[in-house]
Amino acid sequence: MNPEDFPTPDAEVETITPDTLKSRIDAGEDVTLLDARMESDYDEWHVDGETVESINVPYFEFLEDEIDDDVLARIPQDREVTVLCAKGGASEFVAGTLADRGYDVNHLEDGMNGWARIYERVEVTGYDGSGTLYQYQRPSSGCLGYLLVDGGEAAVVDPLRAFTDRYLADAEELGVDLQYALDTHIHADHISGVRDLDDDGVEGVIPEAAVDRGVTYADELTQAEDGDQFQVGDATIETIATPGHTTGMTSYLLDASLLATGDGLFIESVARPDLEEGDDGAPDAARTLYESLQERVLTLPDETLIGGAHFSDSAVPAADGTYTAPIGDLVEEMDALTMDEDEFVELILSDMPPRPANYEAIIATNLGQQAADDEEAFELELGPNNCAASQESLAGD
Repeated sequence: MNPEDFPTPDAEVETITPDTLKSRIDAGEDVTLLDARMESDYDEWHVDGETVESINVPYFEFLEDEIDDDVLARIPQDREVTVLCAKGGASEFVAGTLADRGYDVNHLEDGMNGWARIYERVEVTGYDGSGTLYQYQRPSSGCLGYLLVDGGEAAVVDPLRAFTDRYLADAEELGVDLQYALDTHIHADHISGVRDLDDDGVEGVIPEAAVDRGVTYADELTQAEDGDQFQVGDATIETIATPGHTTGMTSYLLDASLLATGDGLFIESVARPDLEEGDDGAPDAARTLYESLQERVLTLPDETLIGGAHFSDSAVPAADGTYTAPIGDLVEEMDALTMDEDEFVELILSDMPPRPANYEAIIATNLGQQAADDEEAFELELGPNNCAASQESLAGD
């Protein structure tokens, strides 16, 4: 049903913003959510947290005048309940219906679409290179990006198209000129913002090794080869080829302090190797990933921070709130990083999660092989990222 098709309950209910809900969760408040989407949508992707109780009751259960007692029994009456849906229409109806029956309820503005527009900038205090480094965090999908600022200049790594204006606004707020927008690889879970930023006068950079996948716009952007360097004020960004997750996977070493690994290595897991070549090519890609980790990543100093392009629900943030960790800590905590090659390949092929939603269309869009307007692009990338090799944390194993 469209939002305008829902009947209007007699009771008026409070609307809360996604930012307010996020603030309550971050503050450790007990939050009870009633998710009115279909069960399949809920199972794929929903708001979670240590202090969050989430209940899934599809909206159609509330369309009858006499709501089943078993349905109402699932909804707590002793606390406030926030109702949410995909876009906000069904949740307003459900919340009003419950308010008519005496429940203490509100509903989430714009639903999961609104939740997907939350994008936070957190300083990486453990970064000890020149300038200041920030990590962008998108809690709805676990996407991460990086903004390096120094000497009146800035660079963003793994920008999202949905937040193109945000990067430009942040650069203006910080009083810097956004010089570079760099992608680590052809992403399979979100639409890249590199081309849009390049259209706005920022130098777009993609890995040279990714071009052979069929990038249609390669000649319009700068192609980063292994060993290339980019200057941001006094800070140096070094290009390090780290294939495995994809053939063109590239990491960027930010002033010898943090390695932006894209989807090669996360603080709780390693990359899945099947999104480019499929199941048949996954074993060989896993062996390539093993070589990249052992020869290109783990040879860096132990104190070098790792910052991936994603985090999962099982990731534990650092004290500064960022999803970063020193290489030395990861080697101690993640057995996958000290296994021999055969053990490593067997491990990461054994428990891969479902592929990201719409990943083939997202890849084609990021290659420039198909077009999507802003709304279509946003809809394509809704949901979890699923770019790690396991749904469970491999750290601390």
